[in-house]
Amino acid sequence: MKPSVAAEAKRQQLRQRLAEPGLIVAPGVFDMISARIADRMGFDMLYMTGYGAVASYLGLPDAGLASYTDMVNRAGAFAQGTNTPLIADADTGYGGLLNVAHTVRGYEAGGVAGIQIEDQEFPKKCGHTPGRRVIAMQDMANKVRVACEARSSPDFLIVARTDARTNLGLDEALRRMEAYERAGADILFVESPETPEEMARIAKHFDKPVLINNVEGGRTPLLGREELTQMGFKLAIFPGTAFLAAGHALERAYGALRKDGSSRAVAGELYEFEAFSRLMGFEAVWEFDRAHAEIQRSDKPA
Repeated sequence: MKPSVAAEAKRQQLRQRLAEPGLIVAPGVFDMISARIADRMGFDMLYMTGYGAVASYLGLPDAGLASYTDMVNRAGAFAQGTNTPLIADADTGYGGLLNVAHTVRGYEAGGVAGIQIEDQEFPKKCGHTPGRRVIAMQDMANKVRVACEARSSPDFLIVARTDARTNLGLDEALRRMEAYERAGADILFVESPETPEEMARIAKHFDKPVLINNVEGGRTPLLGREELTQMGFKLAIFPGTAFLAAGHALERAYGALRKDGSSRAVAGELYEFEAFSRLMGFEAVWEFDRAHAEIQRSDKPA
């Protein structure tokens, strides 16, 4: 399948950025509102959070309950509705090797710049929650290899993640990541290290770009840009920041409505309505109406 010109340009843009100095900080996006806002902020990359996408779309936990169709449709909407390159969570690849190949082709057709696949058993669970189990290392290496073979664009990135650290220890996680690196992964992701010392060891262990997952309230310490850069990380994703902020703001606004029967108490905390309308694309609607006002008048019955 021939990739779209716009999608391929964004993939090349991200591939080039990976080769340049400096940490790439990527906010998590979980719906089209968060995607549009993040897209205007000047980030080098956006990250579609599986946790947030499942929660916002289905109101369910990120525990293997969303299907391939659920997720690829969300990823495609985010990618096509923004100008910033997007890497999307693709869970375990939604099955065996044939499923992984199908997943890569579907996400690529949707316009994303890359996907993240992980070595958890199905059903998978959010990486900072308990009860995660991993498949055999070679089975995941085979998934990574098939994912690389299935892409039509060489700039479509494959992020390989291991969840082995929590139950099997850091040495096993690093051993697995070495295997996934040999299998062709473009970006390496050891989920939920628990100390700065572990983080530094991970970042310096590999030649390829290494990603760190920053979850407020999760297992991994939250460090600053300078510290992460000095350690050697290339990408820092913040999947939960936006939906945690949105949840807090919604509770505050709904609480005011419940208490006062009015939104006046939180009026100063709200996005300005006209600006939000422009964010959602109403300006193009207004321009269209102005340009076709005479035609629309003539369509009305006499």
